[in-house]
Amino acid sequence: MQKLIINTDGGSRGNPGPAGIGVVFSDEKGEIIATFREYIGEATNNIAEYEALIMALEKARDFEASEIECRLDSELIVRQLNGQYKVKDENLKKLFNRVKELVFFKPVKFIHIRREQNKKADELVNLALDENKL
Repeated sequence: MQKLIINTDGGSRGNPGPAGIGVVFSDEKGEIIATFREYIGEATNNIAEYEALIMALEKARDFEASEIECRLDSELIVRQLNGQYKVKDENLKKLFNRVKELVFFKPVKFIHIRREQNKKADELVNLALDENKL
């Protein structure tokens, strides 16, 4: 596989509140090849967004792709990862550093997309929360 496209989303019901993450892996043609979801406990929206990306990058090691494109609907996280914004929050700094540790192995792009372009990952977040009756 040439290019692996990863859509991630994280969300909480309340901020902070019960949180879940969703990850969608697609090939360069847009065909979904894998999905993941998980309830992560109490977290803020931003922490959930980072946790979704961390899960995605950890699982991306299992795919043989020469390039990875991560698509997120969190403008804040994308701008932090692309160096446009500084990470001021200490909790987010730890997660930011974990993401940076995980991207050394392949070229990785972080792209901001609109929420409506991230529906499948958002559905997975809500499924993770609903399965935990939250």
